[in-house]
Amino acid sequence: MPIEIKMPALSPTMEEGTLAKWLIKWLIKAGDTVSSGDLMAEIETDKATMEFEAVDEGVISEILVAEGTDNVKVGTVIAILTQEGEAAAPKAASKAEAAPSEAKPEPTPAPVAPAPAAAAPVAVAPIATGDRIKASPLARRIAAAKSVDLATLTGTGPNGRIIKADVEAAASGAAASAPAPAAAAPIATAAPAEAPRPTAPVAWDDTIPHQIDKLSNMRKTIARRLTEAKSTIPHIYLTVDIRLDALLKLRGELNKALEPRGVKLSVNDLLIKALGVALIQVPKCNVTFLGDQLATYSRADIAVAVSIPGGLITPIIKDAANKSMSAIATEMKDLAARAKDGKLQPAEYQGGTASISNMGMFGIKAFDAVINPPQGMILAVGAGEQRPYVIDGALGIATVMSVTGSFDHRAIDGADGAQLMQALKALVENPLGLLA
Repeated sequence: MPIEIKMPALSPTMEEGTLAKWLIKWLIKAGDTVSSGDLMAEIETDKATMEFEAVDEGVISEILVAEGTDNVKVGTVIAILTQEGEAAAPKAASKAEAAPSEAKPEPTPAPVAPAPAAAAPVAVAPIATGDRIKASPLARRIAAAKSVDLATLTGTGPNGRIIKADVEAAASGAAASAPAPAAAAPIATAAPAEAPRPTAPVAWDDTIPHQIDKLSNMRKTIARRLTEAKSTIPHIYLTVDIRLDALLKLRGELNKALEPRGVKLSVNDLLIKALGVALIQVPKCNVTFLGDQLATYSRADIAVAVSIPGGLITPIIKDAANKSMSAIATEMKDLAARAKDGKLQPAEYQGGTASISNMGMFGIKAFDAVINPPQGMILAVGAGEQRPYVIDGALGIATVMSVTGSFDHRAIDGADGAQLMQALKALVENPLGLLA
């Protein structure tokens, strides 16, 4: 029987996504066979653009959501897969007729459909082969039953194909009193023609020369999560100044030794290790607040903020306390490169027990970072700079950086946060402890 291919949930936080691009060859030649593992589509999630693979084998008989469609809800049927030799359209039709309250394989129009173009973002003229108009089998049957001339319609399916929604929209235009279907169809709810308006009015001066850009799924998710974090998590901020001279000296010596292996440590790599070790030393800060419970982790997984086009993503160094600094550097280099290419897998950026955000490379002296829920803390790292500093009881010049920890005060007391910052300072100023 026909198999419904649905919009997948590619991350736990994903509620909808953009079907960025169909990759399958049968859009060009209908009837080609799909094998398990074939790449089907590129889907833009709230974090990255990811490739979606086929799970079952068969033949694509219908494409229900055009590429470029935004706001496709998870679980929406985007295509129909049939077995070779199987009569796809009649079975799909009988299922639609038998269960009108469920989501149907073919899209139906919104309750009021002023024109066929409302069913998809872009409408193109139907493509004909010889004298044959390109239309789905179900669309042809409905057109015959409702006396709709397919030659007069504009197809809104892939490559201008006429689909069920086009025929029903034309029929409803001829008989405006016809009742609308009980259930909204996948494509009708998935693709508004323009970006959604804000739920509350925003006061701004539109007389100033400007342009308006549609928010990406990633930017919308960042806005939502940071608003929730600042609104629901009581932050407490603790700042310490840390002398870097010993860490910089050790880094230089290690890089010289690692040069034949092609490994180069950054200061951030060493700080990831230091934060991991500090969290193991002070487990009261390696926690997640669960309402009436508290989860305390025995492993430190450090999420590292990486700036990418259009937003921010946090690939994770798992078990940072027990990894060598060379392993952390190699892994971080790979994760950052794939993050910027949008090639991270969900398991590589979801989770983590704490985060680190370093803006020292931009010359930022100090800042307060927003906690990344459900984590309990985040470390904000400023630039190392030459400052007057008391060294062995005498005033001198040292390389010093300011580091601020943001803590979820529901789960972490100020004294516990202070212990973590103290442990971090000791590890950075005496970095041989990171090698033990």
